[in-house]
Amino acid sequence: MSFLIRVQLPDRPGTLGAVATALGEIGADILSVDVVERGSGVAIDDLVVELPSGRLPDTLITAAESVDGVEVDAVRPYAGILDTHRELELVEEIADEPQKGLEVFTEGVPKIIRAGWAVVVGPEGTGINRLTSSSAAPETRMADVPWFPLERATVLDGEEEWVPETWRELGTELAATPLGKPDRVLVVGRPGGPMFRAAEVARLAHLAGIVAVVLPD
Repeated sequence: MSFLIRVQLPDRPGTLGAVATALGEIGADILSVDVVERGSGVAIDDLVVELPSGRLPDTLITAAESVDGVEVDAVRPYAGILDTHRELELVEEIADEPQKGLEVFTEGVPKIIRAGWAVVVGPEGTGINRLTSSSAAPETRMADVPWFPLERATVLDGEEEWVPETWRELGTELAATPLGKPDRVLVVGRPGGPMFRAAEVARLAHLAGIVAVVLPD
């Protein structure tokens, strides 16, 4: 089974190699590595690893944190490998068929930013309406959202009252960005975390800005 493990580690040569060695000693196979953020001597990396049958995910935490200075932010099941370089392919796909672009974008963006699901909402009366959603998005809908319309990309507080109870129970981390205009908003969720970092929110906003150019109004 594959897992996504997010680690904070000292940004110095050899540390990631030491983590890889520690994971290898418990039989974990690293499928891919993605640098999420770097700064102030610390790196945030996402690793997709495969564990042998019968091994518990807790062993990943123990192994990674056996390396001096390493902390594990989150571990969660993950289908497939990191797909962090599909931005151009996704934009091209949308440009080829812009009338279906919103659906294509909503389905594709979780794979790029390692989210569990995505939805796009727009205005409806005094509230919001779900315009489209990825196949993994929960059926439960948002209501009375205080942040809509949205002026800029941001992390949303997953514990606020507007968040559906089932999302809160799953510890869903949330981020959102305007999609070309403040009243068309992309919301992405990560059930069980990890939290969205500033670099990830900036990346989401950048991608949304590019895609909005080729989407029909």
